[in-house]
Amino acid sequence: MPDTHTNLPIISEGPEDMASSIMQLASLDDPRIWQEALRMMELMVGYKEDRMVYTCAIKAIRTKFEVLDTEFNVRYQRNPINFITTRLKSNQSIVLKMARKGIPFTIENMEKHVEDIAGIRIICSYVDDIYQLADSLLRQDDVTLLTRKDYIKEPKKNGYRSLHLIVSVPVFFADVTRQVPVEVQIRTIAMDFWASLEHQMKYKQEIADEEHIIARLRECADRIAALDEEMLAIRKQIESGKNVPSQEDLLLQKLRQLETPIE
Repeated sequence: MPDTHTNLPIISEGPEDMASSIMQLASLDDPRIWQEALRMMELMVGYKEDRMVYTCAIKAIRTKFEVLDTEFNVRYQRNPINFITTRLKSNQSIVLKMARKGIPFTIENMEKHVEDIAGIRIICSYVDDIYQLADSLLRQDDVTLLTRKDYIKEPKKNGYRSLHLIVSVPVFFADVTRQVPVEVQIRTIAMDFWASLEHQMKYKQEIADEEHIIARLRECADRIAALDEEMLAIRKQIESGKNVPSQEDLLLQKLRQLETPIE
C-alpha cells in the first residue's frame, strides 16, 4: 500500500495558519483525509461560534448588573458596585478541565460539562451589597439559578471568600435564542484584594512548607473578613445616626439631582 503521508503538506505550528493547513489537507485526493479535515473544520467553526455565544452571555449579565447599579445610584444615591471584570475561559483551560474529568472534547460535551466558560466578577464595597445584588439578579424572570456556592458563610480551607453563582440567561440572536450558563462571582474589595494576592503567590508554583503558608493565608483572610464586618458596622452606625428624612425632604433631594447625568 502506498504511503499517502509522504504527500502531506507541511503544517505550520502557528495558530494563524491552522485553517489554511486544514484546507490543504482537504484538497488531497484521499477520502479518509478529506473526512478528517472536514471534521476538524466543522469543529473549529462550531467552537468559534460557541465562543461568540458565551461572549454575548457575558454582555447580557454585565448589562443586568450595570442597570442595578444605575438604579441604586438614582434611587438611593449610592453605587453598590465598585467595578466589574469579565473573562472567557481560555482554550487551554477548557481542554485541561475536560481532560481531568475524562471527557472527550466535543462541542456538545463542552456545553454540557463546562459551566464556567463565561465568567463575570462583581466587586462591592460591603458584604450586604453582595447578597442584595445576588437577590436582585435572581429575582429577574429570565435568570435561572443552576448552582450556588457561598464561600462567605463557609470559606474554603485557605480562607477564600466569595459568593459564586452559576446562572443561565437567554441570549437572543437573529433567528434563535440560546440559554447560556455564566459563572458570577460577587465579593468585596477586601476579599478581592486577598484572592488576587493569594493567586499571584501560589499560581503554578511549588511551595515549600505549604501547610504553614496556607495557615498564614487563612489568618490574613480572617483578619480581612473581620475588617469587612467592621466597615459594614461603621456604615450602619452612620446611617442609623442620621435623621430620618421626611417624604418632602426625599422629594427635594431627588429634585436637586434631576440635572445629574445618568450613567
